[in-house]
Amino acid sequence: MKKFEEKKFNIPALRGISAKTIEEHLKLYAGYVKHLNLIHEIVENQSNPEYARREAYRRVGFEFGGMRNHEYYFSHFEGGPKPLSPDSPLYKKIAEWTGSFNSFLEIFKNLATTRGIGWAMLGYDKQTDTLIQYWVDEQHLGHLPDVSPILALDMWEHSFVADYQPSGKKNYIEDFFANLNWQTVEDNFKKAK
Repeated sequence: MKKFEEKKFNIPALRGISAKTIEEHLKLYAGYVKHLNLIHEIVENQSNPEYARREAYRRVGFEFGGMRNHEYYFSHFEGGPKPLSPDSPLYKKIAEWTGSFNSFLEIFKNLATTRGIGWAMLGYDKQTDTLIQYWVDEQHLGHLPDVSPILALDMWEHSFVADYQPSGKKNYIEDFFANLNWQTVEDNFKKAK
């Protein structure tokens, strides 16, 4: 089986999110890639006991989710912050869905303050031509079948506590959006359509 490879990201200096936090966060991402490949080695090795191979399969969702969620997240910072043009298809879809772009931001930021570890996600359902926001527990519980993620906000403590402390969650969310390159979200939306 082909091995998954760790992607490299060109992340500029960010407002509020330190280079040290990004460095440590990228190490966690690398761990997901490494463990996903290790799982495949375990299940492909026929000399491993069947129960061990089945248990390794149980971890695929967590490790794969951790890898892919982080790839969305880190890609959002590449190229520096860029606003979403009011003329863009995504902006228009958001305004159609929630009434206004600012309403969407309020709703999504509220979702991001959900208690517990996980991800605030915005996805696109091609079957219904609908945007859907949802929460993913841990890395894998809550992904919606056939919904393509287009925006991923990591709300695990490792993404913000070193810079903001637990009480600074809302400041981290604001800084995430201040650092967001909306073109990456628009690109994900175009691919999903």
